[in-house]
Amino acid sequence: MNKNSKVLSLKYRPQVFEDLIGQDVAAETIFNSIKVNKVPNAYLFTGIRGVGKTTIARIIAKSLNCLNGIDKLCKDDLCENCNAISNSNHIDVLEMDAASKTGVDDVRDLIEFSRYGPTTANYKIFIIDEVHMLSKQAFNALLKTLEEPPEYLKFIFATTEIKKIPITVVSRCQRFDLPRVKSDELFEFIKKIKDKENGKASDEALKLIVKISEGSVRDALSLLDRALLSLNGNVEFNLRAAQKIFGYFDKSQLINLFRLIFQGDEKEVLKMYRLIYDQGVEPKTFINDFLELLYYFKNIELLKVGGTNFSLNNDEFEAIKEIAKKISSKTLILFWQFTIKTLDELDIVSNQNFSIEMFLIRLIYLKDTSNISEIVDQNNILKESNTNNKDSSINMKSSLNENDDLFDIKNKTIGQIKNVIQEKHPEYKANKEDQQPQESRINSFNDLLKICTFKKEMKLKYELEKNVNLVSFENQRMEISFHENLDKEFIKILSSKLYEWTGNRWIITLSKKKGKPSIKENELNLKKNLLEETKKKPIYQKILETFPDAELVDIEIEEKSND
Repeated sequence: MNKNSKVLSLKYRPQVFEDLIGQDVAAETIFNSIKVNKVPNAYLFTGIRGVGKTTIARIIAKSLNCLNGIDKLCKDDLCENCNAISNSNHIDVLEMDAASKTGVDDVRDLIEFSRYGPTTANYKIFIIDEVHMLSKQAFNALLKTLEEPPEYLKFIFATTEIKKIPITVVSRCQRFDLPRVKSDELFEFIKKIKDKENGKASDEALKLIVKISEGSVRDALSLLDRALLSLNGNVEFNLRAAQKIFGYFDKSQLINLFRLIFQGDEKEVLKMYRLIYDQGVEPKTFINDFLELLYYFKNIELLKVGGTNFSLNNDEFEAIKEIAKKISSKTLILFWQFTIKTLDELDIVSNQNFSIEMFLIRLIYLKDTSNISEIVDQNNILKESNTNNKDSSINMKSSLNENDDLFDIKNKTIGQIKNVIQEKHPEYKANKEDQQPQESRINSFNDLLKICTFKKEMKLKYELEKNVNLVSFENQRMEISFHENLDKEFIKILSSKLYEWTGNRWIITLSKKKGKPSIKENELNLKKNLLEETKKKPIYQKILETFPDAELVDIEIEEKSND
């Protein structure tokens, strides 16, 4: 086959250790071990697709069997062994795909084949790709041979899912975790390939290829192959063409969309999104890019242009930095949670495009109620410009109080965010305050019981009333003693709920002191005393004279009315 007809990922596949990129540590370690003749029984390579697992396996096979030795390992003019190994047809180097041969019988055939020494090479080598696909029985059949193989036999395993391999197998191998190739290295690599192929592609387009490939060399070369074939003549493959072909859009469009959201321009927001959608961008891709942009807005002060994996150019970086100064961190965190929720919704809604549009509209209204700093500023302006307008200041105060609840994301889902009518009507807030206790003010044990009742935490209230003896209660500190029947998770649950309700950490200590009687004990003692007192009363004596067999067994305490 003509070498020029091969796809780039095969045409430029590394033939020696020096050709590898991004795997310097593994390459140097393996080279040194072969050079000093301390080769392990088995190698295990793990990492994402396209980082060089099978490639390194073949280089090891060639290094062990090359007729010229490892110091003069064949690169261009291949010897007989190296040429056969590169073409996957060497009689002593067997490559097996565990995805298609998963059974114990396949492994038994392999072990039987291993009993015979190499025919033309120094070592007989078994390269098993996607080894995690082997069955449990197959792994067990392999264990003994793997631990004590013949001197001429070596195993090389490759996998993308190391957790699926039994630890007994992993422990018998020399393991190498191959990392993703760094963006700078990958960019320089595909740029050299582009030049060798006489292709015309801008650096910005190549950087987009690097971003999409996510550290996989094979993915990057496949995308580059597609890119160079997409244009004819002397036309340069630029960023716009790359975005169109790969279904990605310009980050500046997303930044402008974000700016329009905070301007509250619903018409322009939908217009901008539809422009992005018409470029062939899938809703899930849009949401993931939106999340990525939110991350940059939140952490832009801690990042550098070169540290964003080529996602942003200088202009976009500076634009985000400028906009981020005007947005509170709480707003960005709230947007992040809301976007994650929308990502889940996409699997439910039949028309995902509609779901994205409604998501953007909700963000426009959400930012009005979520940016505390903006609300405070508006409140101050209103006070200065119209001190006599009481209704306006009440509405603004009501909005501010509602936002205190908004950020308690741990307690409330995004769907519980107040609507605009509730924000604008102080009567709603007043009624709400009448119905529920002040959660942030738990100043006594009785307050704690009341909030448990309101929050319907009946199990927690039961434990507090029956199995807890209060020693002291003050300043977010509680000292208690307890009965044997107290739930083992009680302290953990109570601490979590107190933090959830008050926003503060409480100190709960267990005391050796006996403490006050529990609520239930008080009730029982009170009933007991009342029973004794009632039995001494004349009316009870008269009842016994009339009904000698009568007995007073219980008494109900009538609650006093507040009227």
